[in-house]
This record gives sequence, structure tokens and C-alpha cells, in this order.
Amino acid sequence: MRYSGDGQSLDISIGSFSDAARSATGTAIVIDVFRAFTVAAIALQNGASRIVMVDDLDAALALREQGVGQYCIGERGGVAPPGFDFGNSPAEMRAARFKGETLIQTTSNGTRGILAASGAKRLYAGSLITADATVAAILKGPAGPVTIVAMGELDQNRTEEDELCALYLRAGLLGRSPDKTAVRSVIETMSPRRDGGSISAEDIACCLETGTAPFAIRVSQEDGLHVATAEYL
Repeated sequence: MRYSGDGQSLDISIGSFSDAARSATGTAIVIDVFRAFTVAAIALQNGASRIVMVDDLDAALALREQGVGQYCIGERGGVAPPGFDFGNSPAEMRAARFKGETLIQTTSNGTRGILAASGAKRLYAGSLITADATVAAILKGPAGPVTIVAMGELDQNRTEEDELCALYLRAGLLGRSPDKTAVRSVIETMSPRRDGGSISAEDIACCLETGTAPFAIRVSQEDGLHVATAEYL
């Protein structure tokens, strides 16, 4: 589906899964609300300088061994893989403090979508916590097509939180002001996705703090790596 926005001309499409990410040109927002890109936002808020996003466990551990990053974060089946420093819990990450370190992240859904979006000229890792800043960053940038990708679960199951985040972002890009409380209520009253394990109430609460991060998460390629940093306006 495509939409036209006011002000600058925006060609906005909403899709799901890695196929939508692969088809993206112009600007792409890859969404993983529960929980990868909420974790990434909190890590950046708490002092991490960069997050290298990869799709393979061994690659993450190898990059840490090489000194590219200091900590591995992520999940498989909803739990922290062996040898990782942090799992995929926003509540756990909220208690962590960093002093400019680089993190290396891999997850079942979100980072997969980031790596799939190789045709995008501008790439953002999206979640509800960064949604308002992401909208502002895109509207400040050059006009062109915008692809919003709800990653869902394992490239086959749509999830309520990612699909609703996509609609929230689209509304913001079109100059509308969606009700944050209503978005939170709708997601809370639906069955949360489980990722093969339990998502705690604390993690869900962190993920639904819409618009609280003062930055978007911009992903750029550096020396062949996908590197996420905080983009303040």
C-alpha cells in the first residue's frame, strides 16, 4: 500500500518480513518492537556509542574476539545465546551502563531485516520508543520513497506490536498525531508474541514507552558492517 503525505512528497509503503526489507529503496525503517530495537535504543541511551548488527551468532562472537566490539547482545529462541553478555531484555539493558563501548547485536528477527535492506539509501532500526524521533529524522531528510517493514516473527508470522508501530510511523509521516495511550492499550490487550520464551511484563512495559527516546537509530555501512548509532535532531 502506498500513501502520499503533506509537505514533502512521500511515497510510503508498508510491508512485512525480510522480503519487504529487500525490496526497499530510498529510506527504510525496519521494525522490531518486542524486543531487539527497544534494547538497542536503551543501550544507546545508557552510553553505548555504536551497535554492530549481524545475523550470525558465530560472527558476533568473532567480532568481539577481534575487538570490534566489547559486548555481544541478542537472542535465539528468545534467550541469550551461550557466551553472550546480554540477552534481548529491555529491562535488563535498562540496568546496564556503558562508557562509549561498541555492542554487537544479533536477533532472530530485527537484525535479519536490517541486513536484508541492502538496497535502502537511508536505513533506520525502528521501535515505538524511537518512533517520534524516527519520523522527525525522515521528514528532515531528502524526499523519496519510504518503506516501513514490520519484521514480525521468523519471517512468517505478523505480530501486533510491529504492525501497529508501522501504522503509527505512517501516521506521523503523514502529519497526524496518533494517540500513544491508545496504541499501548491495544497492544497490551492482545496476546504478546513469545519468541519461543516468555516476554516479561517489565520488558513489555519498556517496549511500549512510545516516543521517549530523543533520537532515531540510524544504520550505516562501515567497512562492510552494519553500524547503528543514535541520530539526534
